[in-house]
Amino acid sequence: MELKVLNIQGKETGKKVSLDDSIFGIEPNEHVVYLEVKQYLAAQRQGTHKAKERAEVSKSTRKIKKQKGTGGARAGSLKSPVFVGGGTIFGPRPRDYSFKLNKATKKLAKRSVLSQKMKDNEIKVLENFSFEAPKTKDFIEVLKALGLDTKKSLFVLGEPNNNVYMSSRNLKGTKVVNNTELNVYDLINATEVVFLEGSLDRVQENLRK
Repeated sequence: MELKVLNIQGKETGKKVSLDDSIFGIEPNEHVVYLEVKQYLAAQRQGTHKAKERAEVSKSTRKIKKQKGTGGARAGSLKSPVFVGGGTIFGPRPRDYSFKLNKATKKLAKRSVLSQKMKDNEIKVLENFSFEAPKTKDFIEVLKALGLDTKKSLFVLGEPNNNVYMSSRNLKGTKVVNNTELNVYDLINATEVVFLEGSLDRVQENLRK
């Protein structure tokens, strides 16, 4: 399986890159993709929610009325959950929502999404490029040349490139990540995935292990 390499003007360079069929040509497994996205979103949750229960509410503990003879239910103190301002029954407490997935599952999820993107012709390969200084205008020109200015796009770099990253971070529909930061959620969220030449070998090497 091969893809043509484009330049930042959107023209073919005459070069081609080979893609591993075991990464870009498998039958997608939807369930492992679901698990990976679920894990990613769970890890984003802070889990700092907290409600005071009756032991933590600042109220008097005196008995507010006599036990019998009032015609109503017994009431021990204003901390009871049945009173306004009382404690919350089984309220939320701080917790960690994250959970583990084994490495094989996570890699299968990435291979599944990449294979589906390949089937849908949503993957491009761009020759390595950089900017002399961070300029959003320059990055917009690249997007227009590739026909991505009206689409959600994900650019995958082979090496950290601060100028390219800084040029893109103000653009709502575009995200730039290093190859080590590639995740299933970003892949699914993008309409088009653009691999820079130097990133493909590293991504494929990581997913083969």
